Amino acid sequence: MTAKRIENGLMGLAAFLLLALMAVTGIDVIGRYLFNAPLSGAFELTELLLGALVFVALPLVSRAGAHVEVDLLVSVVPRAVSRVMGRMAAIVSAVVLAFFAWRLAVLGITQVTDGARSVSMGVPLAPFAFLGALTCLVAALFGLMREMRP
Repeated sequence: MTAKRIENGLMGLAAFLLLALMAVTGIDVIGRYLFNAPLSGAFELTELLLGALVFVALPLVSRAGAHVEVDLLVSVVPRAVSRVMGRMAAIVSAVVLAFFAWRLAVLGITQVTDGARSVSMGVPLAPFAFLGALTCLVAALFGLMREMRP
């Protein structure tokens, strides 16, 4: 599977999650103010969908190189040094993201074992941890691919 296909799949999933977030919020607001009957579990659904959206967007930001950067030294160091600094930052970021992926996978396994579910709606939490683990790995790879190209 190519990086472009993965990127397109992530964009589609992010769009779906954003649409779902807007639908939940819209239904909740309309129900609350027009019918005095808010959507049950809307707050919890919003939390879960927003968390998933952040993780799905992470690799897209890494692929685009759109992370927030502080480039105090870039203008005063030679281009070759700047390139090496960028590669070092990509490696450190990849290591940190791989660590996050590992810890999220461990968390997901624990949640499967314990049968962890959300409080009000009983949504299983493990898939969200596994999604976070997978997207952290993809973000690490995208970041490395971006900075390590010739």
